[in-house]
Amino acid sequence: MNIAELFKEKTVFSFEVFPPKKESGVETIYQTLKDLKDLRPDFISVTYGAGGTGVANATTIDLCSKIKNEYHIETIAHLSCLYNTKESVDKILEQLKAKGIENILALRGDVNPDYEVKKDFQYASDLTEYILAKNMGFYVSGACYPEVHQEAENMVEDIKNLKKKVEAGADHLISQLFFDNHAFYDFIEKVRIAGIDVPVEAGIMPVTNKKQIERMVSMCGASIPAKLSKVLQKFGDDPIAMRDAGISYAVDQIVDLVANGVDGVHIYTMNDPYVAKRISDSVENIIK
Repeated sequence: MNIAELFKEKTVFSFEVFPPKKESGVETIYQTLKDLKDLRPDFISVTYGAGGTGVANATTIDLCSKIKNEYHIETIAHLSCLYNTKESVDKILEQLKAKGIENILALRGDVNPDYEVKKDFQYASDLTEYILAKNMGFYVSGACYPEVHQEAENMVEDIKNLKKKVEAGADHLISQLFFDNHAFYDFIEKVRIAGIDVPVEAGIMPVTNKKQIERMVSMCGASIPAKLSKVLQKFGDDPIAMRDAGISYAVDQIVDLVANGVDGVHIYTMNDPYVAKRISDSVENIIK
């Protein structure tokens, strides 16, 4: 099923998980998926590690298969292009096809100095166009950045690049995490003015750990509004209080987003089913 079709019927609610970095952690992600399936998300996306090698990438397809074929929940397999050749992408597409996985989130991928960048694909739009040209029945989603991709010169350039991605065939977008809804609304207004009319899901990451969120913010450039800054200052050194305050902050974001007509909400679960359940329970009568 094409993920984009879901948005015609409702406000979409979805999760992201990531494969464990070490083989010893595979069982933990299976338990996480088992817990998440009971929350009945519209789909679950599975990330793809840098470099195109290793346990994380080897298990992405298996996890997507489990979600789709055992739990009967739609899934999106992340696929980055900087470290893949056309040959390696072809192999991955064949594996996805064999497992009945139809949806792919095409990404450029973050630069990692530990791996050699390949030359076949420069941007996610290149990968999107390549996948769809294969005519294998895949649907492609893309990423977007409410507060501008860190390597873009400005918002105008970033939205031009996003339009190229959509014109290449991406029919659904998932946003990078953000903590300021006003930044997201401003972004959506600019996106629509630019003629991008595909569904855009709001990416929400619950702030449950002060150090973790500081690291994520440094990586993606998301701003921390005054309201969240005060939460971090007040509760950052108390793990339980920080977790509960972070969940509440995320729920407040979601309620406001839904009230303002957001297409969907994508929760970056960080493989924590407890947090996902708390949020899901809080918004189950709001997201319809």
